[in-house]
This record gives sequence, structure tokens and C-alpha cells, in this order.
Amino acid sequence: MTQPKDDNPAIRPFQGCTPALGARVYVDIAAVVIGDVTLGDDASVWPGAVIRGDMHSIVVGARTSIQDGSVLHITHASDFNPGGFPLTIGDDVTVGHSVNLHGCTIGNRVLVGIGSTLLDGVVVEDEVVIGAGTLVPPGKRLESGYLYVGSPCKQARPLKDSERAFFRYSANNYVTLKNRYLQELKP
Repeated sequence: MTQPKDDNPAIRPFQGCTPALGARVYVDIAAVVIGDVTLGDDASVWPGAVIRGDMHSIVVGARTSIQDGSVLHITHASDFNPGGFPLTIGDDVTVGHSVNLHGCTIGNRVLVGIGSTLLDGVVVEDEVVIGAGTLVPPGKRLESGYLYVGSPCKQARPLKDSERAFFRYSANNYVTLKNRYLQELKP
């Protein structure tokens, strides 16, 4: 991992923890990435997104895209919650606009729809689609290969082959787009 450039005000240390960035990561200057955060190779963080690793760790996988206005946070360890809840997101994940992820674990090749909320202790297995506006309550496990919708979420149906193919298409599309943004930043 490389350390962030000093010229991007979006990337900030907190209490001795500086975000670690993989190769070719894009963090928009209108986003905020603070503290104990790791962004994998080719990850992208878009305008208005907040990734705040101030009391526990946040890991974002390779080729994962955090869209505009999303908030990623954790739950600290305490007497009420001895281990706390870090936030972990796998590879090839598309996190839609205005999503709230709090102290949860998301596998690989997942689509989190616009405006969804995933709370403490949620586990999302690989290859899941979470529909727009879905609320995933604390501690719920979403099984691989299904679409989940609703508030609170319910398993709607198995994924189609075309939806499974979309995971990598979406991840690659955002890698291509963030590469265009990085190219624009070169002097």
C-alpha cells in the first residue's frame, strides 16, 4: 500500500492512523477518508462520500466503488459491545449513491443499491444484490446468490445469470471511469 499524497485534503490521519491506499486509487477531493482506512487497488471514492475509520478499522477491497454521498463508519469496542464492529468490504463491490454502511461485512461481487442502509453485525455473502432503499437490520446475514429488498429486507428471489455477470461489469466500469479522473489530474 502507498501512503496518500499530501496534496489531497480528502485523505486525513486521525490519532496516528493514516489511510493506506493501494495502487491507482481515486479519492475525490470532495470526499473524506479519515484514520484507520485501507483502500484496495483500483478502488474509487466519489464526491460527498465519507469513510471515517476513527474508532475501528475500515477495509475497502480492490475495484470497489464508493458512490457519491455514501457514509461508511464503524462501532467502537465498549462494555456494551466488547469487540466493536469494523467495516469490511470485499472486491468488485459497487456501493450505490447515498448508502449507509455501519459496522458490517460485505463479501465480493456485491451491489448495494442507492439509498440502502446496512447496520452493525450484518454479513453479506458473495454475489448478492441489495435493492435500492433496502434496510438491513443489525446482525442479519444475506445469503449468496439472492436479491434482497425492503425495509426490513427480505430475500426476494435467486439472482439471474445476467445479474451475476453485472458485478464484474459494474466494477470494471468504475475502474475505467476513475482512471479517466486520475488522467485528468496529471499535470
